[in-house]
Amino acid sequence: MSDERGNAPLSPSARAQAVEAFIREARRVGAAAERGRLIFALDATMSRQPTWDLAQSLQGRMFEETAALGGLDVQLVFFRGFGECRASGFVGGGQGLAALMAKISCRGGRTQIGKVLRHALEETSARRIGALVFVGDAMEENADQLCELAGRLGLLGVKAFMFHEGADAQADAAFREIARLTGGAYAAFDASAPRRLAELLSAAAAYAAGGLAELERRATKGEDAARLLFSQMG
Repeated sequence: MSDERGNAPLSPSARAQAVEAFIREARRVGAAAERGRLIFALDATMSRQPTWDLAQSLQGRMFEETAALGGLDVQLVFFRGFGECRASGFVGGGQGLAALMAKISCRGGRTQIGKVLRHALEETSARRIGALVFVGDAMEENADQLCELAGRLGLLGVKAFMFHEGADAQADAAFREIARLTGGAYAAFDASAPRRLAELLSAAAAYAAGGLAELERRATKGEDAARLLFSQMG
């Protein structure tokens, strides 16, 4: 004869404990599902060292700004030297990303923005990416090929935020078009004014974690960077 004690009704206290355990697990899974994912890509060619150091000092803002929105996981992607383009794993805290960036120095080489866009396509095909943030000052590739990749990203819903240091006309035109084709946004900044880049990174991170509604909320509050990005996306 089988033992049916395992099928006996739970006592009220046991039922309450089981419900509480279920709610805790649902909240844990829900919180993990709500975390935004952002690719933080930087040009690490030789001319970029001052801005690399600046970005390293500012990147923690991305995590701070999104903590109340469920958090943010960020992957560092960079290119430099002779065909070198690498991606880290996703990290969920500013200290982790800072440690990764501290190990990297800039080296001479040509831009490899196409590799960054292809990588973003691969990542979001595996699991959705909330946004791609790219910081650079030049574009030395075939613009039409970059635009084709950007269009594919746009079809997958990945917005590219293209942050342009300096005044290179070729980079300006390409970055603007990549942003437009993905439904993202373009902004220029000067490395001598770090607050501008900090605000742009914060606004892009807020979008990655909280979507367009969060970016609109910040724009409505009067945040200049959020207003600039939202005006191109809304």
